Amino acid sequence: MDGSVVPERMRAAAEGEVTVFLVGMRINSFRHVGSWWPVFRAMPGMLRELGREQGLLGSRALLGGPRLFFLVQYWASREQLLAYARDSGGRHRPAWAEFNRGLRAGRGRVGLWHETYVVPAGSHESVYIGMPPFGLGAATGTVPADGRG
Repeated sequence: MDGSVVPERMRAAAEGEVTVFLVGMRINSFRHVGSWWPVFRAMPGMLRELGREQGLLGSRALLGGPRLFFLVQYWASREQLLAYARDSGGRHRPAWAEFNRGLRAGRGRVGLWHETYVVPAGSHESVYIGMPPFGLGAATGTVPADGRG
């Protein structure tokens, strides 16, 4: 999607269950680059590796202040998210192992968090007015809002 503003009232085209995964890191000590840079560096490679065939519908990187970086990801299912996290042939497992080694050595210099929400079909709602495709709408496409919700 090109980021052009759509003036009409739109909603995400998602019809079924959606899994929302939030993952981020907090830099607690900027001067200890070796504690947080490997975590920061690993994410783009994982995102390039992922695609719809693994279940990732879309994602957006966000800045939550000067120390907090996070991603909002939309997945087709919780099972596909967990399958990627456990895949020993993918980039996630080695990155997670490296992070854990650094976490033990770093003594709180970087923090990591994630939250997973499984949203049943019919339990999510979205409205976009005067916006380019965003969030769930960017991940699944948009359709004209029909007054539901």
